[in-house]
Amino acid sequence: MGDVGERVPCAEEMRSTAAAFVGRVTARNRLPLDYSVASLRVVDFLVDGLRKNGVEEVRVREALFGLGAYVGEVLVRRAGATWIDFEADQRSYFGEPTGVRMPDGRVWNPLGKVRNCFVAGSSQESLRTFYLTLHGRARRRSVA
Repeated sequence: MGDVGERVPCAEEMRSTAAAFVGRVTARNRLPLDYSVASLRVVDFLVDGLRKNGVEEVRVREALFGLGAYVGEVLVRRAGATWIDFEADQRSYFGEPTGVRMPDGRVWNPLGKVRNCFVAGSSQESLRTFYLTLHGRARRRSVA
């Protein structure tokens, strides 16, 4: 996504983009991508699998975009977020055309978060933890 001449979906198309991605990957595999919070562990696993194979980001760009659309759609369905088209300054800051707005007004970039997870690994950038933190349910580890 993002190459010159390549059309990038707008906010109103992200739900169908996520659904099409899920249809493609679940047709070949029995992956439990059911838009649940628990399924974000599967996304972490998939991103780590791509990363561990030593593939350059540019070669898995489409898969990362699909996974980002899926993560955003989990936020929409489970946390009450809404897909939005970023304004010019947000596009510049996030490097993406779309993101989500949480019910409290906060704006997040699930497409970029998936890319960050690919670069750093899910131990540093877990998508499940991202959801739990945004939704306010992350449990703090007690320090003994």
